[in-house]
Amino acid sequence: MIREDIKEFIQTIPSGVTVVCATKYGDSNDIKTLYEAGLKDFGENRVDAFLTKYEELKNLDNIRWHFIGHLQRNKAKLIINKIDCLHSLDSLDLAKKINELRETPLDTFIEVSINLEENKNGVPFYGLEEFINKIKYYPKIHLVGLMMMAYKNSSNPYEEFLKLKNLRDEIETKLNISLPYLSMGMSDDYLSAIKAGSTHIRLGRILFK
Repeated sequence: MIREDIKEFIQTIPSGVTVVCATKYGDSNDIKTLYEAGLKDFGENRVDAFLTKYEELKNLDNIRWHFIGHLQRNKAKLIINKIDCLHSLDSLDLAKKINELRETPLDTFIEVSINLEENKNGVPFYGLEEFINKIKYYPKIHLVGLMMMAYKNSSNPYEEFLKLKNLRDEIETKLNISLPYLSMGMSDDYLSAIKAGSTHIRLGRILFK
């Protein structure tokens, strides 16, 4: 169930920050409640759940669908022309598949592994420049920014987020490109992410009771 003070909570988020509601915590009725409260950006991390909610909610005007989980190449064809934004590009193989399947350029974040955790996906931070130089040849990928996840229960997520922000700034200068968006921060650490410069926060649990 959505928190009763959802409208008041939304007002605490700075105007330049997009709240992407992580829909794994709720069903289509919950999404409608959030939509009616003024939120328009929704992120799913599983293909099957996305397809169900997409069909049930396609009559909502101006709803924007983000895919925020790991996307397997063999499932990309099921959703790639239904989503508005992908937050988790993490391999050249996936980039190639998107370029083959997508009908129009897709707003895309590269998922970056800042901490090099073995159990997480993402392009290693030291390989980001090379990765960008390769995907620029795929016209159906419209690169808009970088995404990351901090350590779970991190003692200082702000410093982790700042690493990505600084890496973004360095890459922009070095490659003479624009990466205006940073997808950083979830329910436990979104305030630190905003402080570090996040433009998109992926909130789930905090939106519910």
